[in-house]
Amino acid sequence: MSVAIRAEVEEIRRLPFGSIGAAYMGVGTAFEHPIRIIALKNATDVALSFSKGGVFDWIDLESSETIIIDMTSNKTIETGFVFDLGSRIYVREHPLVLVAPSIGYVSVSVIYGETGL
Repeated sequence: MSVAIRAEVEEIRRLPFGSIGAAYMGVGTAFEHPIRIIALKNATDVALSFSKGGVFDWIDLESSETIIIDMTSNKTIETGFVFDLGSRIYVREHPLVLVAPSIGYVSVSVIYGETGL
């Protein structure tokens, strides 16, 4: 019997450039599982600020930048950091740039752990 956790994915979440402004906008739906790995992609032409929950800025991504955050690398048990089930990622114009994007999109890709074979 395996003690490892199987990697599963949720559908990619995308938000087109025209929906990004000065106020936070949710990127897709809330997470359906506790998330172990998350990839944030800014495929627009300007810097943007991302938030977990839409209350305060969490991370800035420059134009065409992607970041992958692995909170539980090399874990074979169900403990460790995760983004909670029901969490959601939000995006807005960067507060120091204050320019809306004119092309592209942002995306959120996630991986969660599922026990069993």
